[in-house]
Amino acid sequence: MKRIPLRPENLHQATLLRLLRDGGRSRAELGDDVELSRSKLNLELDRLIEVGLVEQAGLAASRGGRRSGMVRLSPAIRFAGIDIGATSIDVAVTNGELEILGHVSEQCDVRQGPARVLDRAMELLRKLREQRLFTQLNGAGIGVPGPVSFAEGVPVAPPIMPGWDRFPVRDMVSQELGCPSKVDNDVNLMALGELHAGLARQVDDFLLIKFGTGVGCGIVVDGKIYRGVSGSAGDIGHMRVDDQGPVCTCGNTGCLEAYFSGAALAREAVRVAPRSPYLTERLDVVGSLTAEDVAAAATLGDPVALQLIRDGGRQAGQVLAGLVSFFNPGLMIIAGGVARLGHVLLAEIRSVIYRRSLPLATGNLPIVLSELGDTAGVIGGARLISDHVFSVQ
Repeated sequence: MKRIPLRPENLHQATLLRLLRDGGRSRAELGDDVELSRSKLNLELDRLIEVGLVEQAGLAASRGGRRSGMVRLSPAIRFAGIDIGATSIDVAVTNGELEILGHVSEQCDVRQGPARVLDRAMELLRKLREQRLFTQLNGAGIGVPGPVSFAEGVPVAPPIMPGWDRFPVRDMVSQELGCPSKVDNDVNLMALGELHAGLARQVDDFLLIKFGTGVGCGIVVDGKIYRGVSGSAGDIGHMRVDDQGPVCTCGNTGCLEAYFSGAALAREAVRVAPRSPYLTERLDVVGSLTAEDVAAAATLGDPVALQLIRDGGRQAGQVLAGLVSFFNPGLMIIAGGVARLGHVLLAEIRSVIYRRSLPLATGNLPIVLSELGDTAGVIGGARLISDHVFSVQ
């Protein structure tokens, strides 16, 4: 297969590639979206076709005169999204329009260390290659469940990732795959996934809150991820709820993550299990409890499980209400494994936010559950690296 150039040659070509990432368009439609003369537009498009990044796609419907030619991204373009969570790995391959062509996942403990976890991610990619979904990649986007120095492509002192501090994830993956790669916090990837293919497609300013093994927030401002000066923006899991609260993985006490996360919910479920026949039976059979067990008990109407969810939602809502008052987002998306607790959790969070934040901030604020599920991170990984590849060095 002909190798596709990795980068556009100028800013105009980069703009056209990003527009075509949202689907094929006619030359006339592209002319409406870019400030280029018709001759300059056609020159840049013809160059992109010549190098193999774009191809002709027939004729568009008539707009009253001569029919304009359709163009689309080359169907040979391939991106990989690698979403490494605390307890699982998801890997997907997409085309240039970020449609998922293949998606595989497996359980994996991030505490096994970077060498072993990244080796598993590469093995999952090899499985997709064996399905003939790609022969080469134009880039890979990787998410990890901890703080990341985006410029360097390395995790920095991640609380739940022993052995990962300053590990060269970006460089190792780039070398292994022979293509550019980018590394970011997994919550930022999920926010990018929602921006591209989820409920935030028409929203420029929003927050994505992930409740999983940890708790984090993806911040999108004017359609772009806001990472802060050092890349740690959105680390809300370690905002303090109560000085006298439980000890968190970061070493402090009373963090939101210590009150309401997958691990915190499992710990509380064990504590209250004697009051719940379902949780007691599950604990006796399995020897441990998870957030999924709490969700299953709540689905059966178990009052103890329902109260656990409401208590956690109330604690989370107090922190999120502060974020709403500060940021004034146009949308808040609740995602992550704990979000599978569903509408009981969502109702509690909404109640606290709407009660504690000013009406001006909440009057037009939808607070919703993610509809992308496990694909948000891998789509976001593809979006992250495509932003890089479809730009000028």
